[in-house]
Amino acid sequence: MKAFVRGLIARANLEMPKIQRKWAGKESAGFGGVTSPPPPPEKGLENLTVSDVLLTKDTDDGAGKVDTLISCRTNDTVFDAVKNMAKHNIGSLVVLRPGDQQCIAGIVTERDYMKKIIGAGRSSKITKVGEVMTDESKLISVSSGTNIIKAMQLMSENHIRHVPVIDGKIVGMISMVDVVRAIVDHQNGELKRLNQFIKGDYY
Repeated sequence: MKAFVRGLIARANLEMPKIQRKWAGKESAGFGGVTSPPPPPEKGLENLTVSDVLLTKDTDDGAGKVDTLISCRTNDTVFDAVKNMAKHNIGSLVVLRPGDQQCIAGIVTERDYMKKIIGAGRSSKITKVGEVMTDESKLISVSSGTNIIKAMQLMSENHIRHVPVIDGKIVGMISMVDVVRAIVDHQNGELKRLNQFIKGDYY
């Protein structure tokens, strides 16, 4: 996975200038002096942000609306938190303080459950989330304006798969899977548009 992510980062940094040069070459190579206008502009990877990833998570994916901020409380049991993760098919939860909808206390992940509950022989039904979560003082976070390539590098370098998105208050959570999917979808879209342009779908 780490090698894949490093390769994707490198490819993202290399491919976009190539695609931009191909657009420029195609624009100037008209037939009989007539040039073809380029397709409508797309936001480049250098301008794609965490906010864009959150927007895609907040759209209907065919299975219903996806909530980017599924949370639990520090005084919830780990058992209930894991059930919540399984219900929503996610690997982490934002942990909030009791009675506060915006104050993040930390995050709890499936890795915390495996290592600190199963691995330590503890009972998930009596252990509170606050005992096993990663405390907010140790959290690595991003803002909604963070570039997605930088977000990917941050997760890769720190060996983490989930980061909270904080703009003064908690606004969501993104995972490595979310970021990789956004980059791959963007690059596939650019290649599709380039192929359409080369084949003459744009005049």
